[in-house]
Amino acid sequence: MAFTTLLFDLDGTLTDPFEGITRSIRYALEKMGAPVPAAEELRWCIGPPLPESFRVLLGTDDQSRLAQAVAFYRERYTVTGLFENALIEGIPETLARLTAAGYCLHVCTSKPHVYARRIVEHFGLMSYFGKVYGSELDGTRSAKSDLIAHILEQEAVGAAQAVMIGDRKHDLIGANANGVAGIGVLWGYGSREELEMENPMLIVEEPEEISRRLIAG
Repeated sequence: MAFTTLLFDLDGTLTDPFEGITRSIRYALEKMGAPVPAAEELRWCIGPPLPESFRVLLGTDDQSRLAQAVAFYRERYTVTGLFENALIEGIPETLARLTAAGYCLHVCTSKPHVYARRIVEHFGLMSYFGKVYGSELDGTRSAKSDLIAHILEQEAVGAAQAVMIGDRKHDLIGANANGVAGIGVLWGYGSREELEMENPMLIVEEPEEISRRLIAG
C-alpha cells in the first residue's frame, strides 16, 4: 500500500527551537532553586516530553515539583521562548513539493498543540498541514506512541499508509509502536546512532531528501 500521510515532528525537524527551550528550562531551574546548567548541556532536552527532562534535571519523581517546574518553564516560554526559534532551511520547499505530490501532512509533536500551532502559523507553514497534533497541557498524549495512535484514529488512516518523520528516537519508537514507517532526520538533535537503533525506513541528511525519496517511490 502506498504512503498517503506524513507526520512531521516539530522541534528539531521543522524548526530549531534551541534558544527558546534552553532559556526557558534555565529560567525554570533558577526559579526552582536548582543548579542551572549551561545551555549547551541541555541539548538532550529537545525532543522528549518536558516532565521527563525535568525529572532528570531535578533528580525527582515528585509530581508536584515536576508540575511546578513545567509551570515556571511555560511562564517564560509562552511569552518569549515560543518565538526564539528558527525555521530549518529547505523545509518550506520540501513541504510544498510533498503537498503538490498529493501527500496529506500533519504535525505530530510532544509539545502542547496550542503552542505548536502558534509556531507553525508564525513561520507561515500552516497551509501545508491538515492539522497540528500535539499533547494536551496536562501531558495527555505527550508520548509519541499515544499521539500517533490518536492521529491514525482521528484521520482514519491505516498504519501502513503513514510515515513518521522526526529527529529523535522518541519519534521512531512511537512509529514502531503503531506499525508506522519512520524517517529519521540528521539536522536535529538525535545522532545517527540514536536513530539507527530504532530501525527507520530511511535516515536523511537534508530536507530535500525526504521529498526526493518519497516522490520517487
